[in-house]
Amino acid sequence: MKEKIRLIDLFGVFFKVGIMTFGGGLAMLPILEREICVDRDWATNQDLLDYYSISQCTPGIIAVNTATFVGYSKRGVLGGIVATLGMIFPSLLIITVLGTIINKFKDNPYLIKAFSGVRVVVCALILKAVLKLIKTNKINTLFICLIVASLALKIGLNVSSTLLIVFALLFSLIYHFLLSGKNKGGNS
Repeated sequence: MKEKIRLIDLFGVFFKVGIMTFGGGLAMLPILEREICVDRDWATNQDLLDYYSISQCTPGIIAVNTATFVGYSKRGVLGGIVATLGMIFPSLLIITVLGTIINKFKDNPYLIKAFSGVRVVVCALILKAVLKLIKTNKINTLFICLIVASLALKIGLNVSSTLLIVFALLFSLIYHFLLSGKNKGGNS
C-alpha cells in the first residue's frame, strides 16, 4: 500500500521546486534531493538516484520525469499526474508572463548580464548534483573510464548526448549482465 501523502502536498512540493529553480532539469537536482529525501523522507538517496537514472533514459526533462516517478510511488497514477503538474506549472506561468514582455527588453544590457550570471549559478548547481551522485555511487576504474570516454567523445567529436546516454546504458546493462553471470557461476 502506498504511503498516504496528500495530493496538495505533492503538488505544493513540486511547485516549490519548479518555481525556485532556473536552468532546467539538472539544476533542480540538488533542490529535489533536499525536498524529497531530506525534508520529507519521501524517498531514499538511492531511490532518487534510481529515479534520476530512469529519468535520463526516458523522453522528457529529468526533473519532470523524477516528479512523475516520486508522485507515482507515493499516490499511484493520480499522484504522478499531480506531481508532474506541480513541477511544470511554475514554468508555464513564468513563460507566459515573460513571453508577453521579453521583446521589450531583449536588448537590455542589464538583462543580458543578469542571464549570464544565472548561467554561472546553474553550472555550479549542476556540478553540485554531479558530485553528490558520484559520492553515492561506487567509483571504480570502469566508471572513470566511462566518464573520460564520454567527455572525450562529447568535447572532441561533438557526439550527441543522446547517443552517449544510450551507449552508457547499453554498456552498463551488458557489463552488469556479464558480472551477474560471473557471480552466479562462481557461487555454484
